[in-house]
Amino acid sequence: MGRIFDLDMQLIADSAFLALNVFILFAVMSYFLFNPVRDMLKKRKERIENDIETAKQNKEDALALKSEYEAKLKEADKEVEKILSEARKKALKKEETMIAEAKEEAARIIARAQNEIELEQKRAMDDMKKEMIQVASMMACKVVAQSIDVQIQDTLIEETLKEMGENTWQS
Repeated sequence: MGRIFDLDMQLIADSAFLALNVFILFAVMSYFLFNPVRDMLKKRKERIENDIETAKQNKEDALALKSEYEAKLKEADKEVEKILSEARKKALKKEETMIAEAKEEAARIIARAQNEIELEQKRAMDDMKKEMIQVASMMACKVVAQSIDVQIQDTLIEETLKEMGENTWQS
């Protein structure tokens, strides 16, 4: 009987030939299949790394833009506050100006009214003087007409003055 596993030359040659064929097949398959797959995986890895790097760069740019816009918003808020404060100051100045103008106008109206009052008082006094002159001339006519004595004339003048009042002669 022979051995179960007999190593003869034919088996060793077949095994070597089979190993050589497997190696050649592996090399050919590696060249035609594995290398393109490796290249594809390498390119995919590089693309993913580039995408990650681009995403990081975009995120940094977005953060920079965000901080820039926030700074601009703060500046805009400051400018708005400045404009509002200037508007308030102008409004206060305008209010003060309007109040001053109103006071001046009121003072002019009061002065005009006082001037008119003084003019009316002068007219009234002038009218009173004219009436007194008329009364005196009428009395003179009566005195001349009746030829009354001096004592009667004095009493008539005193009575007339009392009726008219002493203030009318002081102006």
